[in-house]
Amino acid sequence: MPERADSRLAKGGTRAGYPRVVRIDDPELVRREYETERTLVVRNRVFRGLVDGVDAEQIVLDAVAEIRPVHVLEVGCGTGELAARMKTELACTVTALDLSPRMVELTRARGVEAQVGDVQELPFRDGQFDVAVAAWMLYHVPDLDRGLLELRRVVRPGGRLVAATFGRDNLQELRDVLGDDGAAPNSFRTEEAEEPLRRHFDLVERRDAPGWIRFPDHHAVREYVAASIKRRHLVDRVPEFDGPLLARSSQAVFAADRAR
Repeated sequence: MPERADSRLAKGGTRAGYPRVVRIDDPELVRREYETERTLVVRNRVFRGLVDGVDAEQIVLDAVAEIRPVHVLEVGCGTGELAARMKTELACTVTALDLSPRMVELTRARGVEAQVGDVQELPFRDGQFDVAVAAWMLYHVPDLDRGLLELRRVVRPGGRLVAATFGRDNLQELRDVLGDDGAAPNSFRTEEAEEPLRRHFDLVERRDAPGWIRFPDHHAVREYVAASIKRRHLVDRVPEFDGPLLARSSQAVFAADRAR
């Protein structure tokens, strides 16, 4: 395991308090955040740059592949990288959905069928899909139970929901630098996700994906923090420092099955 971040960084960057609460399930915030791909691309690049650990996106793909699906739905598809991978690597039909017209446009450009829509009111018939995928997006849903009910409805008996999210200690070393106490609410972190999933699905399995992310210098840290939804207001807390910052990546993938 890589060494933790230099203790000088934590000391230099720590300040008391979290200046405001950012609700990442606020519909207006989500709408504004995903009008363009600019900040999402930065965040995705960081988490796809593990220097050590388990590739959470590969765990998602493996969990989908286990069902040998013909028809897959991805909700909250973002820029479409995962949807395109599923279509190509699993040789299945993928339908993608996102609240953002821009994300739908980018996903269609990758050759994936996509449409604008809301997971809380899916425009699909009962049991239409073998697998539904909700990758790093359910914490944006204002009514989580309603969204999960809809996902169960459109998955056939014997099908599966694959959901991915972050844990409480995700990027802990970076939060130490910022003096961030992690108080911003998140209704679908790893530690809280299993309970709502079990309310709507018959069998739920958690697959952890721990790892480490390397920020090469303070410029890279500033770029990421400026692109962060919950922490961009803390960007001025990033101190100048020499060398890299290592921060843990705490992610998990849930395979939630519907009984036959």
